[in-house]
Amino acid sequence: MLQRIISVLAAVVIALGLGLVVTGTAVAAATPLGGGSGIIISDETICTLTTIGRDNGGRLVGITAGHCGGPGSTVVPEDDEGAGVVGTLVESNSELDYAIIEFNPAKVTPVRTVDSATITSIGQPASFPAIACKEGRTTGQTCGVVWGNLSADAQTWTQVCVDHGDSGAPVTVGTTLVAMVNAYLYVPCLGPELGTNMSSIIADINSDGGVGAGFQPI
Repeated sequence: MLQRIISVLAAVVIALGLGLVVTGTAVAAATPLGGGSGIIISDETICTLTTIGRDNGGRLVGITAGHCGGPGSTVVPEDDEGAGVVGTLVESNSELDYAIIEFNPAKVTPVRTVDSATITSIGQPASFPAIACKEGRTTGQTCGVVWGNLSADAQTWTQVCVDHGDSGAPVTVGTTLVAMVNAYLYVPCLGPELGTNMSSIIADINSDGGVGAGFQPI
């Protein structure tokens, strides 16, 4: 009887050991990313993802600020660094200060809500006295009045609080994405925020006809 009990226990231990091996080799879950997520560019710069979606080629793509990195720069999710590289910058436009990221769909789950920001559509620039909000990896969600937009320069000025790392953060009115964060003037969170209008960015991406053309947020 004792020998039988020992044999049963040994079988259980072996089964548990095999279970641990199977668990250890399981495929890692994809990282959720959306407008407002923090991203690390080429292990050097931390920025914020503006939005994520698919282009007319079915590719999973995202947008962030152009000064965050150039073509070929790697993207690692700030909240899940263990996931490793999940995307690559394929284009960076210095004039409008935006960059296009092509993500690995096996490693990224696109989401439309990140913390307090939800993006359902892309719209035209906001105007005074609308209230806009941004969701950044550094200062979170902050809201403020829209001072105005300069359509000729593709810029919108707001009073939302931003600081280093918020570059690329989505600027929304309700759930409509109207601009991205690119800079602040004078003092963080005191000087006005300067951003590029999303309508201008999308028009420029579509005119090139490459990766990102026909972009729609998820």
